[in-house]
Amino acid sequence: MVKLYGIYNCDKIKKAQSWLKKENIDYHFHDYKKAGCDESLAKKLLNQFPRKILINTRGTTWRKLPERLKKSLEREELMSLMQNNPSIIKRPIFEINDQWVIGCDIAALQKSINH
Repeated sequence: MVKLYGIYNCDKIKKAQSWLKKENIDYHFHDYKKAGCDESLAKKLLNQFPRKILINTRGTTWRKLPERLKKSLEREELMSLMQNNPSIIKRPIFEINDQWVIGCDIAALQKSINH
C-alpha cells in the first residue's frame, strides 16, 4: 500500500495524486491539516530523512521562525515544531512498502512500488 503525506491544497501534492491516479495506484492520503503530525509520525520522518531534506526552509513557516531557533533546533524541538506546524515538512512524502521517498521523483517512486 502507498501512503502519501502532505497538505491537500499543495501543488506538489496535486501533481503526486495525478501521477498515482494515472498509474492506477491505490493510495491513502494523510493530510497534515486534517490528521496532523503526531509524535510517532514526526519520529518516523526524522528517522527516515536528514533534517536538511525533511524541513521546508523555503516556506513561510520556516521564514517566520526566529533566527536563534532556526540555528539551534535539536531533535526534540524539531519534533515539536513538526507537530505544531506540519506545513514545515517538505512535500510530498511517500511511504511505499516500508520504503520512504520525499519529493515527486518518478523513477524512485516506480522503483519503490515495483520493489
